[in-house]
Amino acid sequence: MSAQPETFAFQAELAQLMGLIINTFYSNKDVYLRELVSNASDALDKVRYQSLTDPSVLDSEKDLFIRIKADKENKVLELRDSGVGMTKADLVNNLGTIARSGTKAFMEALSGGADISMIGQFGVGFYAAYLVADTVQVITKHNDDEQYIWESAAGGTFTIARDEGESIGRGTIIRLHMKEDQLEYLEEAKIKEIIKKHSEFIGYPIQLLVRKEVEKEVEDEEAAAAEDDEDKDESEAKIEEVDDDEEEAKAAKKTKKVKEVTTELEELNKTKPIWTRNPEDITNEEYAAFYKSISNDWEDHLAVKHFSVEGQLEFRAILFVPRRAPFDMFEQKKKRNNIKLYVRRVFIMDDCEELIPEWLNFVKGIVDSEDLPLNISRETLQQNKILKVIRKNLVKKVVDMFTEIAEDKENFGKFYEAFAKNIKLGIHEDSQNRAKLSEFLRYHSTKSGEEMTSLKDYVTRMPEAQKSIYYITGESKAAVENAPFLEALKQRGYEVLYLVDPIDEYAVQQLKEYDGKTLVSVTKEGLELDESEDEKKQQEEEKAAFEPLCKEIKSILGDKVEKVTVSHRIVDSPCVLVTGQYGWSANMERIMRAQALRDSSMSSYMASKKTMEINPRNAIVAALKAKFDQDASDKTVKDLTQLLFETSLLASGFSLDDPAVFAKRIHRMIKLGLSIDDDAAAAALPVADDLPPLEDAALASGMEEVD
Repeated sequence: MSAQPETFAFQAELAQLMGLIINTFYSNKDVYLRELVSNASDALDKVRYQSLTDPSVLDSEKDLFIRIKADKENKVLELRDSGVGMTKADLVNNLGTIARSGTKAFMEALSGGADISMIGQFGVGFYAAYLVADTVQVITKHNDDEQYIWESAAGGTFTIARDEGESIGRGTIIRLHMKEDQLEYLEEAKIKEIIKKHSEFIGYPIQLLVRKEVEKEVEDEEAAAAEDDEDKDESEAKIEEVDDDEEEAKAAKKTKKVKEVTTELEELNKTKPIWTRNPEDITNEEYAAFYKSISNDWEDHLAVKHFSVEGQLEFRAILFVPRRAPFDMFEQKKKRNNIKLYVRRVFIMDDCEELIPEWLNFVKGIVDSEDLPLNISRETLQQNKILKVIRKNLVKKVVDMFTEIAEDKENFGKFYEAFAKNIKLGIHEDSQNRAKLSEFLRYHSTKSGEEMTSLKDYVTRMPEAQKSIYYITGESKAAVENAPFLEALKQRGYEVLYLVDPIDEYAVQQLKEYDGKTLVSVTKEGLELDESEDEKKQQEEEKAAFEPLCKEIKSILGDKVEKVTVSHRIVDSPCVLVTGQYGWSANMERIMRAQALRDSSMSSYMASKKTMEINPRNAIVAALKAKFDQDASDKTVKDLTQLLFETSLLASGFSLDDPAVFAKRIHRMIKLGLSIDDDAAAAALPVADDLPPLEDAALASGMEEVD
């Protein structure tokens, strides 16, 4: 029963917004319940805050709760809270007449293609009720005013009247008269699903009035009456003594089981948010159960970090590192991260790209902010300063967690095996944390054996004369451990790291130094080793002696090499090919060639400029020099030079442009070794124009030396 209602007109923009909500099709209508529950939670927050200074405000209703009731017969959904309630003035202002800046902004966002779920961000979340309801009633009681009822069918006006019905004590009841095509929202299962997804961790109990069928034993009056008649007939014919058991059996026959429908309140958010509790009170089993519930992993986590940040910004977070890397970790279409974002215990989204960088996409967990606006949109997230501070804190805490994992060698071994690529990607992308992340790198080296070594351990083993950290990149450990580039460094006792993961090439381009020591590639030119005055003098002499041969080799190879020099980085091998300091290494060239969608134009200017370095102390090079000195126009010098170039291409990690020609050269050597006459085999194996016949026996013996 209500008093005579007063009619008010909606503020123009609100009327327009409601028309938009009613007449436009939105697929995500679940948002209405999230908004109403969130508003109820805010009202409860307000009354709880008031009660801190004035406990008497709770006298009208001691319990703080949110209660949902679905009335299928009348097609009404009722949501009640025992929050602060609204006065008549609040109803008029908050639900209709005061122009809100958010209303216009929200309509502009909607027309720009934004999602309806942003509605709460603009302070107009209440009107989401019209997504599912034709008519909305709001019955409310504030401690300082009478009980009022607000009602609107969204036709441009609303009414407010004093409610003379049953008193609700304090708080608000929102009644939604559901649209015919939205009756699914009256189903218990649907309500539970939405609450579990969006409002599971609201700080007040959310109760749903559920209908339950229970079996009850009631007296079967018909059977009892029939039995009495039967007993009467029998007693007339014959009187018998009846023992107690028979009496009990008769009594039992007189009851029957019937199903009775009862209603009871079921709490939907029993799981209290684990992140709001003190970390010291939470067991590892509780963390494990929570981790499994948010990640769907069947194994326990490897590490957990539970922390809160207070001050200008407030948020709580729990972050987990899994034991295994997900199989689809670097797939492009995969969800970018696994951090669930909550705002004041209300779930907002679980794919917020701005919350954590891509290289940490394996970290799972939740962040609950006190400062972000509810239903913050993706567009706003990108500019949100609060989020940038949260992101910075999360990355810092994750790096701290890695440091804790590194203290346990066995655990760190598992972690590194699963997530080494992510750490290297972090070094490539995250300049702020690059130095910290470099502490977690582990590599095999010339001295580490089967174990992997850290950069820190490498530096402690460096001889006093060594000024730089040396590394070699390649396809595999087997491919690099006997590479000719390592010969002089091994001879000096210098350790060389093996970087055999393709992503190492990218990481090392950014990680220029560690602990003040420069990282130097042994496959690139400019490798400087400490040399004595005698060594330097000897090198100058060798350089002068071999200069004519170097010029001849350059003229034979043409554009295949940038230049030919005398080298002191090799001890046993005749020659190697090194690349320019700023171009791609041989390994990087191989990686880029393997890219399915690569830009071939980029290869032309990034491809390695090769320098051929020859070893003056090698017998093959010495013999080649002698042959050149004897006869500068000797045709076989060309053939031997080409063969040396192609073998050094392979030894230096490059691929051959024309493997067939190289194969023919090798076949020629095999024939020489087997003393097969070249003329006899000419018909079977035609010789290419650029391979002149080998003329004299002296050359044959020289070729056998190469073998």
